[in-house]
Amino acid sequence: MADILADMRRTHHCNQLGKEDIGREVVLMGWVQRRRDHGGVIFVDLRDREGITQVVFNPEVDSRVHAKAHALRSEYVIGVRGKVDPRPEGMVNPKLKTGAVEVTVTELKILNRAETPPFLIEDQVDASETIRLKYRHLDLRRPRIQRNLLLRHRAAAAVRRFLDGQGFVDVETPFLTRSTPEGARDYLVPSRVNPGRFYALPQSPQIFKQLLMVAGLDRYYQIVRCFRDEDLRADRQPEFTQIDMEMSFVGEEDIMAVSEQMIREVFKQVLDMDLDLPFKRLTYDEAIGRYGLDKPDTRFGLELADISDIVAGAGFKVFAEVVKKGGIVKALNAKGCIGMSRKDIDDLTDFAAVYRAKGLAWIKVRDDAWQSPIAKFFTDAEKAALAERIGMEPGDLVFFVADQPKVVNEALGHLRNHLGRKLNLIDEKQFQFVWVTEFPMFEYDPDARRYEALHHPFTAPLEDDYELLETDPARVRSRAYDLVLNGFEIGGGSIRIHQMEIQRRVFAALGMEPEAYEEKFGFLLEALKSGAPPHGGIAFGFDRLVMLLCGQDSIRDVIAFPKTQKAACLLTDAPAPASPAQLDELNIRVRKLAPAGSAK
Repeated sequence: MADILADMRRTHHCNQLGKEDIGREVVLMGWVQRRRDHGGVIFVDLRDREGITQVVFNPEVDSRVHAKAHALRSEYVIGVRGKVDPRPEGMVNPKLKTGAVEVTVTELKILNRAETPPFLIEDQVDASETIRLKYRHLDLRRPRIQRNLLLRHRAAAAVRRFLDGQGFVDVETPFLTRSTPEGARDYLVPSRVNPGRFYALPQSPQIFKQLLMVAGLDRYYQIVRCFRDEDLRADRQPEFTQIDMEMSFVGEEDIMAVSEQMIREVFKQVLDMDLDLPFKRLTYDEAIGRYGLDKPDTRFGLELADISDIVAGAGFKVFAEVVKKGGIVKALNAKGCIGMSRKDIDDLTDFAAVYRAKGLAWIKVRDDAWQSPIAKFFTDAEKAALAERIGMEPGDLVFFVADQPKVVNEALGHLRNHLGRKLNLIDEKQFQFVWVTEFPMFEYDPDARRYEALHHPFTAPLEDDYELLETDPARVRSRAYDLVLNGFEIGGGSIRIHQMEIQRRVFAALGMEPEAYEEKFGFLLEALKSGAPPHGGIAFGFDRLVMLLCGQDSIRDVIAFPKTQKAACLLTDAPAPASPAQLDELNIRVRKLAPAGSAK
């Protein structure tokens, strides 16, 4: 059988050769990164996934091979045979691992030609993301993207080795299942053999991993694809990968300990970094109180201060009225930022408005007085109390937001993160982990006029709060926990409800009638009656974790074939229309949408 490679077989990757290989005959294969003609001698940077080696075509060594090399262009696929030589004095490239040597070519095979690519295959590329995603097969050749994917592979391998050593069993769960309420929209899949009925792609394997615990598997894990039809941003995708885990006969401490050990192993294997255990812990109330957000970035200070009690009776009526109506007032002290201009403050006010803050009051602390439109409304006693609570000193600039708690915390929490970046307070090389625990069990939806599960309806409430399920659901705390890294939630889980009666009470607190939850979750309730052990678990956002390990700003740069923010694949032009025959077979009729701007 004919073989284009004939007797040429690769002996090394393009990042392997060094001084110890001088004099050796080698075979390299890869892509032409660039070609340079220097006075008759042709130099080619040959690239594969591991790196670059310089290969040399010298007419004095082999004139026929040299003549053939004149045809080489960027991204041609070639194989070369030759001898490893030291680079001439003054020509060593310390930036390359192979920069001390070059390969003098004695045989060249052009394995495939290539058209000029739409952008340079280099780390620093000026092409738009749209172009890069349209030609993702070329974008994936860039060294940075390949390094990210190789790191992703090593991280996944480290997870599998660790969990296997801890007695976890890798079990695959179904992708075609039924729709369950987990907070985001489901992707629906029509059933051809069951006309008018639909599967849902899983938002997580939540119910199945609980059933595996009921079945006695004891410890389960899966690196699994999940799907959510939600609005996208830099750290979200419609299909994503998570490290899914579940354990029997455990409490929160057991799951946190295993999770910390796994993360420590990943960081050691991937970054050769030693993490200190255990990670810091905050309750939900502490995180919101100090940082405004339930995923705090703890790499810098700028903690918030609640001053509601101080201003409740103050002469500044805006603050006093908010407190009177059940709201709060919080402050953020930007230490030493008195030099910010009025335009800077206006820009920060606009930033806070994105998070529904109706205004951003401020005070500049000078040596002799406070400079602010609101300073005159406070008595000396109130000023002294504020200065002590907030830590106000000359040179500081203090910001205030007064509103309902959710608005105040979100506005100042995000403003804190924004100022942390703007003022260069964050050490980007630092990794700060923190567990956030005891989340509220429920949150009230004013539109639906009922409570919703903050995480999912299978999370167990704290036993101390059982009695509040019927009387005051808003005060019920859950046995949920999130692991936060540098302000990103990378993992979340909980101890599950393993007793049927408690599960029924939680469904009732969510406003679900017995008929409704029996229809949706009857199989789960049946399983709980079969002797379910106490169990719990956690799921880590693998894409987000890898993004942070790689030091990237977007998970799209650590996923081989990501979607855009409109959930489209530019490479394959998906999603695409289905043919009439396919729709007929599925008993689906597509409604024709009116053109944009139409009255209909």
